[in-house]
Parts: sequence; C-alpha cells; structure tokens
Amino acid sequence: MKVKSTNYKISRSLLYVVLLILTAAMLIPFAWMLSASLKLDKDVFIFPIQWIPKNPRWMNYVDIWTKIPLMTFVGNTIKITLIVTFLQLLTSSFAAYAFAKLKFKYKDTLFMAYIATIAVPWQVYMVPQFMMMRNFGLNDSHLAIIFLQAFSAFGVFMMRQFYQGIPDELCEAARIDGMSEYQIYSKIMLPLSKPALSTLTIFTFVNTWNDFLGPLIYLKTESKKTLQLGLKMFISQYSSEFGLIMAASVLSLIPVLIVFLSLQKYFVEGIAATGVKG
Repeated sequence: MKVKSTNYKISRSLLYVVLLILTAAMLIPFAWMLSASLKLDKDVFIFPIQWIPKNPRWMNYVDIWTKIPLMTFVGNTIKITLIVTFLQLLTSSFAAYAFAKLKFKYKDTLFMAYIATIAVPWQVYMVPQFMMMRNFGLNDSHLAIIFLQAFSAFGVFMMRQFYQGIPDELCEAARIDGMSEYQIYSKIMLPLSKPALSTLTIFTFVNTWNDFLGPLIYLKTESKKTLQLGLKMFISQYSSEFGLIMAASVLSLIPVLIVFLSLQKYFVEGIAATGVKG
C-alpha cells in the first residue's frame, strides 16, 4: 500500500510539473506582449529580455488612440459582439429547448441535419453567403455580419445537451399547472441553464470579438471597421512602432479577459454538464 501511495504521489507531482510548464509556455508570450507595450521601439527586441522596463512608457497607451480612430473601431466591435452574443444565446437556447423537450415529426432528423453543418468549413459557403448579402444590399454594413452569425449549430448542440440533463418530469409538471411552452422556457429552463449560457457566452463573445475574416469581407468603409481590422491597418501603416502595436494588442484583450473572468466560475460546470448526456 505504501508503494502504491508513493507512486501515486510521484505521478501527481510529475503531472503538476508538466501542467506548470505548459501553463508557463502559454503565458510567456502574453507576458512579453505586456512588457513590450511599455517599452520604446528600440528596447522591444533587446536580449536578454527585460521583463520589467526600468522606465515604463505609459504614453504608448495614450498615443495609440491618436494614431488611428481606435475608439470608433472599439465601438463597432462592441456593438457587433454584444448583438451577436445576445442573438446566439436567444436562438440557440430556444431551438435547443424544442429539440430537447418537445415532440414533433422528424425532430431527430432535423437536428442531425442542422448539427451536420458544423462539419462544413465556412470557406465552402463563404462566396454564396457574400453573394446573398450583396443581393440583399447589406454589403459594407454591420447587419451582414450580425445576420450571418446570429445562429449557431454548435450553440444549439451544446444547449440541447444541457437541457437533456433536466428531468422531463419538471416540464410535464409545469404543463399540468397550465404553463405554456414559452413560460416553461423562460421561467424554468433559462434560470436552470446559467452554466451552459455562460459557457456559450464566452465562446460566442471571444469568437465574434476576434473575428477578422468576416469583417474583412463585408466592411469597406473605415468608420464601420472593427478592432481587428483597425489593428491590421495600424500594423500596415506603423509596422516599425512595436511598442504601440503591443499596446493596441493588450487593449484588444481586455474585454475578453473581463468576460471570461466574470463567467469563469460557470465555465467548467457548463462544459461538464453539457457533456453528460449524448
């Protein structure tokens, strides 16, 4: 027994060491980016790396707002991200409730057909989508991106997995009490699905906030561009000002960190709950 206990402790210790090394490997680029954002351009690539600058240049975070219309780009990104996130939460949870708790003809077939679209790369139907938006007159508008990202097969799949873990007897009891399906969805299912909704919020927010190719295809006017396009434009114009580039990159990460840290207590719970039943 002592030998097994010792082997277990050694294996656990080795696992923790490996995890610490992997964590450090993932965090070092972010630490370097933060450090570089407080340096002059000539000091960014000095070796050995000076992780904590002797004279931090905080003006990098001020100058970045004057070099490009960063506030406009941030505002556009916040607008698109919040609307898309809200619509995906609404449409995914609503459709998932129907697939998980309602009975209708060809339910499983429709669900499988919808989920199968996850396996189709976006590049396959990128051109038809563009032509459709152009025919609708939505090119160079935020509506094109919002309409195309308002629905998520992955979101429906994840929310359905969570709803299947909620006993059907709860819905049946609510129907006996006279509640409509809309009331069951809004007053019972949504309050119980906070972990899954929080997980989907993180995924959707991060993907929409960091989206580059979608806005690149549809947005041409500078005043309508998003933060990722603005960063690319800044890098093209000021390719040698590495301190400012790193400062802009740090600023672009702040909203993502805020959302993740705010919802992280539900994140693991939501991932575990949505994978319980298939």
